[in-house]
Amino acid sequence: MRIYKLLELDMKIGLISDTHTPGDGQGVPESVHKVFDGVDLILHAGNIFVSSILDELETIAPVKAAGSKDRDKLCLDGSHSWKPAGCWCADDRVEEIQVIEAEGLTIGLIHELVVPGYSDRIYPGSLTRGFNYDESQPLIPDETFGKRVDIIVFGHTCTALHEEYGSTVLINPGSPTLRNELRRVGTVATLEIVDQKQTVEIIDLAAL
Repeated sequence: MRIYKLLELDMKIGLISDTHTPGDGQGVPESVHKVFDGVDLILHAGNIFVSSILDELETIAPVKAAGSKDRDKLCLDGSHSWKPAGCWCADDRVEEIQVIEAEGLTIGLIHELVVPGYSDRIYPGSLTRGFNYDESQPLIPDETFGKRVDIIVFGHTCTALHEEYGSTVLINPGSPTLRNELRRVGTVATLEIVDQKQTVEIIDLAAL
């Protein structure tokens, strides 16, 4: 796990996850470049598959990424044989968990977010249905990120989400290429922080 301290007073951050690109030369949709134009930082919440995706995003802004434990360590080539070449596991932009401190707020970046007593597949509204959340306790134990975080950016479900539980904000930008786990153009998100106030926008790339 790494902790990054950002010095900019006001920031706009591009959020993306689950690009699921198997190294076939395909990049992210061009609309991602349009949405992220002018951002100060891009956070990728995992299932990167190949580092070339991070290279592409880094032409827009600096990139930090969270690696998933399983698929990102095994990359597909054109013959569908597994090999490590090109995988994120040798990429210093990627850690399993990242912590970013920006404008007085602490952001935790992780691929699979596990809520104790629930699961690692968090969908919109799912934590309010059949889950007895005690608001006097942090939603995610401090041990997950090594400290209390204000915002958690995660992926895994390919489904966009922006919800608040107690003092914790959850953001899943969804997938730009595998919307709701179907091979369709999907979503990304932006997080703007001004004077410690945050504004989150989920962007439907198909609507652009």
